Amino acid sequence: MNELSIGDVAEATGLGVHALRFFEREGLFLRPIPRTAGGRRVYGAADVEWLLLCKRLRDSGMPIATVQRFAALVRSGPGNEAQRLALLEEHQRAVEDKIADLAASLGIIRDKVGVYRGHLAAGTATGLWSPTPPE
Repeated sequence: MNELSIGDVAEATGLGVHALRFFEREGLFLRPIPRTAGGRRVYGAADVEWLLLCKRLRDSGMPIATVQRFAALVRSGPGNEAQRLALLEEHQRAVEDKIADLAASLGIIRDKVGVYRGHLAAGTATGLWSPTPPE
């Protein structure tokens, strides 16, 4: 996995070619992506590993601006590990809060599923939360 084309990286990461170009324009890579004499981008295994992390951060709700800050910190090298940790801890708290909210919503949905199943099994589902009151 020495030299990879943009298509190879798209396949390896699940990111589209346009998304990869966007990531590059937005400064999300840790290094400038080199090009062949013909102008084609050439990626390495470390680029794929970094992109998978960035994708996971984005999928978990981290804003592009925060990913950019994190990438800039990593690019700048040693000495800012505490800042990187603080950024990741803040995002971790946000994800944990989101998971808690989703768990609460899931609990309510499960309760409603149980109510509907019970009414369907008992034959009493007609008019359940009907837009018009039963007569």
